[in-house]
Amino acid sequence: MSTIAAYSGTFDPITLGHDDIMHRAARMFPRLIVAVGSNVAKNPSFSLEERVELIRAATRDLGNVEVKGFSGLVVDFARDHGVTVLVRGVRTVGDVDYEKQMAVMNRDLYPQLDTVMLTPSPEYAHLSSSLVRELVSLGAPVEKLVPEAVIERLLARFGRPRGKA
Repeated sequence: MSTIAAYSGTFDPITLGHDDIMHRAARMFPRLIVAVGSNVAKNPSFSLEERVELIRAATRDLGNVEVKGFSGLVVDFARDHGVTVLVRGVRTVGDVDYEKQMAVMNRDLYPQLDTVMLTPSPEYAHLSSSLVRELVSLGAPVEKLVPEAVIERLLARFGRPRGKA
């Protein structure tokens, strides 16, 4: 049986840090599902459908990756899709503590589910979606923070033409 892994998050928007984790996880597992969560409490800048579309564009070079939207518990998504490994990106000690708690709870709810935590490559260790949203809203350049497939849509969402800081 082939291992199916899932990398879940809200990805609002996908950053180069997320992209880094996705590409590395795709090399580690024969099949990777990017599970895009519908969390309206986070008041996303992009709809679930838009985030799925942007991630598909950013990962089109990865033949073993599929992108799916979901709502509810990630363990239910995992169970429904035969996922046995969750991939999580961790940048800080706080992330590790939080993800450890989640991993233990997820395993309690779905004993076949393991969690693998990946640290980002050093050049992306500072990135977060909230930081990108803040920077773009303040007029800072974001071309070095998000995948090429995301730049135009991100700038348009925040009312900025490309090339204008």
